[in-house]
Amino acid sequence: MLWFVLPAVAAGAILLGIGQEPPEEPLRATIVMAPEITWRPDVPGEGRLFVLRVQASEHTPIIGVHGEAAGEELHFASVDERGFESLAAVPVGSDGRLSATVRTVFADGGESTYAVDVPVTAGEYAHEALSVAPRFGAPLSPADQARLDEDRRIARTAAERAHRTRRLWSPEGVRMPRESRVTSGFGDGRIFNGQLSSRHMGLDLQGFSGDTVVSVARGTVEVVAPFLLAGNVVYVNHGAGLLSAYFHLSRQLVAVGDTVLPGTPVGLVGATGRVTGPHLHWVVRYGNTSVDPRSLLDLDLAPDER
Repeated sequence: MLWFVLPAVAAGAILLGIGQEPPEEPLRATIVMAPEITWRPDVPGEGRLFVLRVQASEHTPIIGVHGEAAGEELHFASVDERGFESLAAVPVGSDGRLSATVRTVFADGGESTYAVDVPVTAGEYAHEALSVAPRFGAPLSPADQARLDEDRRIARTAAERAHRTRRLWSPEGVRMPRESRVTSGFGDGRIFNGQLSSRHMGLDLQGFSGDTVVSVARGTVEVVAPFLLAGNVVYVNHGAGLLSAYFHLSRQLVAVGDTVLPGTPVGLVGATGRVTGPHLHWVVRYGNTSVDPRSLLDLDLAPDER
């Protein structure tokens, strides 16, 4: 476990100007002991979720923790007597480290801010060439580009709502959206019809049209819509920044606002949008940061005590 403790800071001290008389009552300085800031795993991988922990010192109680990592808000929750934890994400393309900022609020009303550098291991990604319908293998028409921009706006709005929603899910309840073979990994490079290149920011699971797709965790259905490239989609807001999404569905089985549990059917496998055949494209995001969905299954995140 990597950890560090920042030096103690004296709070409440007053600097006297030249010729200024000292106060009649002696000053009582409060010693603020910096918390321990740790993370697990010790070296998170590029494109993966991890857990950031803040442990208050025994003599300096903390009543709240806030923060930011890689441009995404952190959502710390009290998990034991002195500990606070938040989910965080390492974006694809992180160059060996991730920078985070943690702000603690102490019981006496004081605050301190700490900068954290988390070491990151590089991801290993394959490249594959795919053939799709000509409409999707060439530069988009103005109409298609406008539609794609609107789809992206809807997805960004869903991410913003996930950051504004309290945590709804529990790590022990997370499951696969369907038990089947992985046909294309997260982060793999894509070349479409020899012209377009992109990165595969989800996980493809084998399936036949009509196979059931279920929610991976408890949450609220945020988006049910037909997208240009993703086809028929369902987005589920799990709160505290976490989203899951299910692409290329032949049919959606839920409506916006529905509450789903782990294993609740949300749709059927299909071949809508930009595809080479029927399959499920499973997406997990922390805010707007896409991560390998399998990292959600590996999380060691303590229950929220609230």
